[in-house]
Amino acid sequence: LRRVVAASLLDVAVRHGDPFAAQLAAAKPLAANADALKPLEAFAASGVPNAPALCRDLVAIVPKLAPPAPDAETTGSGIVDRLQAGAAKLVRIQRADATGTDRASVVARVTAAALRNDLNEARRELNTLAPADRAAAQAWLDKADARDAALAASRKFASDAMSALATAK
Repeated sequence: LRRVVAASLLDVAVRHGDPFAAQLAAAKPLAANADALKPLEAFAASGVPNAPALCRDLVAIVPKLAPPAPDAETTGSGIVDRLQAGAAKLVRIQRADATGTDRASVVARVTAAALRNDLNEARRELNTLAPADRAAAQAWLDKADARDAALAASRKFASDAMSALATAK
């Protein structure tokens, strides 16, 4: 019964994104396999980030993923051409429904998914980029994977505790 209560409290804290260091410390001695709770340790002090928080982090990273803008030569051009070239460096317009497989299209879809808080779509699109192109987002991808592992570990611990309670006589 203690294991079920500890697992339930831990799972609730993990799912809500609350810090859960105390719940994790209470659950470890009750776990059949304490190593199964290792994915939770990274987030114990701060809580597991939710999808909108991860997507906000990704939106901040997206400009680093975008391909560099082509440099327009402005020497010998008229004032209008130089203003247009300067404006092109400041403002970049991309379609949100880009359908290509080039880097700019993928980054546009990643941005759109992150703005919709669609974590799975953003991750799937990021993984279609070449490793060198997604290097700026690799830490974010690792954090998203660690989040999934922590959620899965919490769910499994709670499920195993309930199963053990059901079979106990």
